[in-house]
Amino acid sequence: MGRADARRAQQQRGARKAPSGRAGGRTDKATGKRSGIRRFLNWKTLLGTFLGGILLLVIAAIVLYFLVDEPTDPNKTATLQSNTYKYADGSLMARTGDMNREIVPLDKVPEDVRTAFIAIENKTFYQDRGIDVMGVGRGLVNTVRGKGTAGGSTITQQYVKNYYLTQDQSPTRKLRELIISLKVDQRMEKDDILAGYLNTNFYGRNAYGIQAAAQAYYGVDSDKLTLEQGAYLAAVIQAPSQYDWATAGPNGKRLVMIRFNAVLDNMVEMGKLDKAKRETLKFQEPVKPKPRPGMDGQKGYLIQAAEVEMNRQGIKDSEIAAGGWTITLAIDKKKQAALEKAVQDELESKLERKNTKDRPQDQSVQAGATSVDAKTGHIVAMYGGVGLTEKSASNALRTDYQPGSTFKPIVLASALENGAKTQDGRPITPNALYDGTSKRPVVGSDTPFAPENQDDINYGDPMITLQEATNSSVNSVYAQLIVDAKPANVKKTALSLGMVDREGWLADKPAMSLGTMSANTVEMAAVYATLNSHGKKVTPTIIKKAEHKDGEFKPVSPIGSQVLTSTTADTVTKVLTGVVEEGSGKAVRSSAYEAAGKTGTTEKNVAAWFTGYTPELVTVVAMFGEDPTTHNQVTLTGTAGKGRAGGSSFPAQIWQAYTTAALKGQTTGQFDLSDAKMGTPPPARTASPTASPTGSVSPSPTSSGVRPSGTPDPSASSGKPTPPTQNPTPPTQKPTPPTQKPTPPTKDPTPPILLDR
Repeated sequence: MGRADARRAQQQRGARKAPSGRAGGRTDKATGKRSGIRRFLNWKTLLGTFLGGILLLVIAAIVLYFLVDEPTDPNKTATLQSNTYKYADGSLMARTGDMNREIVPLDKVPEDVRTAFIAIENKTFYQDRGIDVMGVGRGLVNTVRGKGTAGGSTITQQYVKNYYLTQDQSPTRKLRELIISLKVDQRMEKDDILAGYLNTNFYGRNAYGIQAAAQAYYGVDSDKLTLEQGAYLAAVIQAPSQYDWATAGPNGKRLVMIRFNAVLDNMVEMGKLDKAKRETLKFQEPVKPKPRPGMDGQKGYLIQAAEVEMNRQGIKDSEIAAGGWTITLAIDKKKQAALEKAVQDELESKLERKNTKDRPQDQSVQAGATSVDAKTGHIVAMYGGVGLTEKSASNALRTDYQPGSTFKPIVLASALENGAKTQDGRPITPNALYDGTSKRPVVGSDTPFAPENQDDINYGDPMITLQEATNSSVNSVYAQLIVDAKPANVKKTALSLGMVDREGWLADKPAMSLGTMSANTVEMAAVYATLNSHGKKVTPTIIKKAEHKDGEFKPVSPIGSQVLTSTTADTVTKVLTGVVEEGSGKAVRSSAYEAAGKTGTTEKNVAAWFTGYTPELVTVVAMFGEDPTTHNQVTLTGTAGKGRAGGSSFPAQIWQAYTTAALKGQTTGQFDLSDAKMGTPPPARTASPTASPTGSVSPSPTSSGVRPSGTPDPSASSGKPTPPTQNPTPPTQKPTPPTQKPTPPTKDPTPPILLDR
């Protein structure tokens, strides 16, 4: 066979093989037409299918339009019900939700205030047909996908939802809202719709409608509202509890200011506000909120915490405000009473709130506390402040203060959990030795840091164990420890334990070891409860159950998965029992219970904490210095006419009094710390603290970042730094410790770094 014959034979064989990879892509040679599925895929069929689908949607919309009738009566939300709050035992705590609304005609709302709402909610209100097709489409898609609504509802749609429908986010409710909005827009004048919208909105502070909101936030009638005030009210309706200036955290204030400025900028864009005038308009802070009836004592704070938790679970303020809820809190009446009494006896009774001349510092003291059942994760007691009349935002929930040295156990936990080692490669355990010299520069960090210990005390000779460093809250040791453990790893551990990632984290800097981020008492209770539960994540909850015939609350289980090994958690607990037995937490020692805990005092003494736990209860007590006029952070030093108000003072005393009363009459247990691993005990050494006599730079550390055991402290003999030898020889005799502890300074030191105990 020649080459030409072979080529023809190969071509014939190839022709007999249909290319299976081209789905139905053959052409029939006899007819010249496509065969398989491709004969159906052409531009005519695709266009026909698309147009047919559009036609079906139009027909369905027309059918729905005629099937859905416009309601003749308002929904129950518009007439509102009460919410019932109960204690854990089922007894009544309070009822809320009585209607606070006064309907006003549109001419009682200044025109520029009306325009403010239109500018942020629906700029085309006077031009559209009552719906925003694109916005509704986004909302429907996200609702079906379980991502909530994406906004985009017109003022007409919001009025229909508020007045006729419910707040649920189901696709069927959204379709009804769409169709009824079309009908309402045809039947009603735009001004009437706008008036209905302004009078049915929930603005927070138990205010329904623009008149009640004007009174609640600015103490004026709606016709006296300024544009700046109206712009704030237009901004706040998106999330009243989060955006209320009196109770909002830093993030809430930031978000509402974004919306406030967007209101005014949109008005300029619409041609309704002169640009030059817009530059002169400034935010007007609302007046202090008045407590609702029945919100006396701590009840208002407890309900505030419950509503925050419901928000976190997807229940909106408007749904809560609509009423009809029966909410059972986890609050134990006996323990709640014990906590309130402890704060009164150990703090408030010692303050002179009205003596502004002789005891001005007492006016600035604020206390907050959270107590959690160690087994269930339920918040059984909470203290939010002196009362809603004087303090509208709960101190138990505030996140504008640092936790100080109560963060240090997290640094230790992270080091243990991740198998961290010292700079010279030794495993980190509670018995690992570190240099306790005050102002000792850390080694191994790109960020220079040499923190001063409280009162500039040097600990050890110079070596102390991590157990001893935790007992005395030694800053210089923990600054080195966080470098060894890696700050990024420590932050990851903190978040897994229950802290929240917000402004203030120094995730790449050793200063983070001193608790430079912000936190509240609930978050710190979560951290310590997780340690107490052998590493199982605990998310404290104040709600046992919440029932509503038209709504659903799905609580998340407070007890979660393992986030730390039991060895790590139990080892940290073992260390913290040492803080109570031999360290800064001695004030809470008692024969009635076994306890573990940590004190914390922040820079300039603006906050003081004691966070501790028994096998039964985890309780966090905090004090904050807040100027009652400016609300700026101020020092607590001088509280009750005394000196520094650290974590081992009032917070520890409140903790001890509360825990003793709360556990009275029950058999208390012991910590099961069988998994704790403390490491090899170090050689005998002197660990007495000594005051730095001159305040000069501490002795230079070795290249490893920690001084080997037994190396004498150069400053102990001459006061001058001496570089270590290459092969240090242990001394034949221990340095003689000082005969007495240094006298603490008479004035509160306020150096530019945290002094933390």
